[in-house]
Amino acid sequence: MSRHRWLGPLLALVLVFVLFAILLPGRFTQAITLVTMARATAVVGIAATGTTMVIILGGIDLSVGSAVALTTVVIALSLKGEMGVALAIALGILVALAAGALNGGVSVGLGVTPFIVTLGTMGILRGAAIGLAHEQRVYVDAHGIDALVLPAHGVLGLPLAVWLLVVVAGVVALALNNTRYGRSVFAIGSNERTALLAGIRVKRVKIVTYAIATGLAGLAGVVEFGRLTVGDPTDSVGLELAVIASSVIGGASLAGGEGSVLGTVFGAMMMTVIQTGCSFLGLASWTQMILTGAIIVTAAGLDRLRQRG
Repeated sequence: MSRHRWLGPLLALVLVFVLFAILLPGRFTQAITLVTMARATAVVGIAATGTTMVIILGGIDLSVGSAVALTTVVIALSLKGEMGVALAIALGILVALAAGALNGGVSVGLGVTPFIVTLGTMGILRGAAIGLAHEQRVYVDAHGIDALVLPAHGVLGLPLAVWLLVVVAGVVALALNNTRYGRSVFAIGSNERTALLAGIRVKRVKIVTYAIATGLAGLAGVVEFGRLTVGDPTDSVGLELAVIASSVIGGASLAGGEGSVLGTVFGAMMMTVIQTGCSFLGLASWTQMILTGAIIVTAAGLDRLRQRG
């Protein structure tokens, strides 16, 4: 794996940002717009960091958006039941961790492909969120969790959620590049059979990775709750597309064995820039969806061509 796979995503981000800055002179580069984009990147970026781990492992996770929505509902219901803020947040993340462990456990234990398993849990988690919320939003006092996304409570003009993304990305990058666990993840994604012969506990690593990844989706759900200040079971529909796109744009190979956390963050920023720019230009949401899908296909195609070369 090249340690400079993030350079391409960074260049693409700069080019896209400059393009929209030219098309939207003044307006696109206003401080309030930049802060809003940074705040929006936090949710996608934190979730995409976990997904990148799964993709490097050679897997996929389609349940990210549902995990985020379920987390917002769990936190809202916990707060409504007069549970402390810290415990409510911990419970929300714990539920997501359990869902991730389920993804990994079923995939490893039954030998079912991750695509099918996470497609199933995507529906299970979404249904659980809707059921717990009784098919409606759960309104509750945010109890200060909204401070995560308010610039007034941030550092250096950026919301705390942005710095949380920086911390998460830094920790995951260090774990992947400088620990035995991280080397195991790359080894399994590169060649699972060889990893087994090398003595790596493949099943354990897979379960742990899926648990961590969905746990990070739960953390993204905490930030999303801070933004919404309600538990919304219908929130984050399609988030998995943005998350996977961020990872692939950032240099993660869908064939496994390659990926960059820093590249993923740049990919998430690029997705936010594109979404914001399209909104400012008045483009319909379906146009943004088509563009997101095209980006995924293009990035995957370029990765395939690079591998063949």
